[in-house]
Amino acid sequence: MPQDVPQDVPPGLATRWHQALTAARDGATAPDPAPYAENLLTRWAEPHRRYHTTAHLTAVLDHIDTLAGHAADPAAVRLAAWFHDAVYRPDRSENEERSAQLAEWALPEAGVGQARTAEVARLVRLTVGHDPRPGDTDGEVLCDADLAILAAVPADYARYAAAVREEYAFVPDQAFREGRSAVLRELLGLPRLFRTAHGQAEWESRARQNLATELELLTL
Repeated sequence: MPQDVPQDVPPGLATRWHQALTAARDGATAPDPAPYAENLLTRWAEPHRRYHTTAHLTAVLDHIDTLAGHAADPAAVRLAAWFHDAVYRPDRSENEERSAQLAEWALPEAGVGQARTAEVARLVRLTVGHDPRPGDTDGEVLCDADLAILAAVPADYARYAAAVREEYAFVPDQAFREGRSAVLRELLGLPRLFRTAHGQAEWESRARQNLATELELLTL
C-alpha cells in the first residue's frame, strides 16, 4: 500500500472514503480504512490521467449524493464510484474488469460482506456500456452520475473534451477524430442517456446539445 495520499487530492476526499466504507461494512471488526484510501487516491492521481482524476471521482460522488434516493443500496453505489476507474490506462480495454477485480480483492479485506462486494463489482463492470437493465436502480444511479459531465455547461464540457483528448495523446489526430465521433454518434443514438428521473429532467437535453456540438466540431 502507498504510504501517503498525493498532495493534490481534493481536501475531504479521504474522509468521504472512510464514510462510504463505514456505511458499507457489516458491523464486524475491520481494519483501518486509511491504507485503502491511500491506495485508491494514489491510483486516481496517476500522472497520465487528465479527465479520470480525483476531480472526476469527486464529481461522481457529488452526483450520487443528488441521486441517492433513487438507489436501492446507496452504500454499494458510492463504493462502486470509488472503484469504477481505479484502474485506468487509456491504451487498454480491460480497465473496468480490472477495477472490478480490485474491488473484489480489497473490499472483503476491508470488512465489506460478500453480497455487497459482489454488487459493487457488478456496478463497476456496468460502466463498460452504461446500460443498466430496467429496474436496476443502483446501476441507473452510478451510470447517470458517471455520465453527468455530458450535461455540463459548455465551457466545462469543452474542458472535459480537451482532457479526454490529452489522455489519448498517443492516438493520431485523424484516428482520434474518427473514434471519438463514433462514440458520440452511438451516444446520440440512444433513446435516452440518463435513466433516473432527475437525470432525464435536468441533464438529458443539455447533454445532447453538448454531444452534437462536439460531433460537429470533430467533423468540420
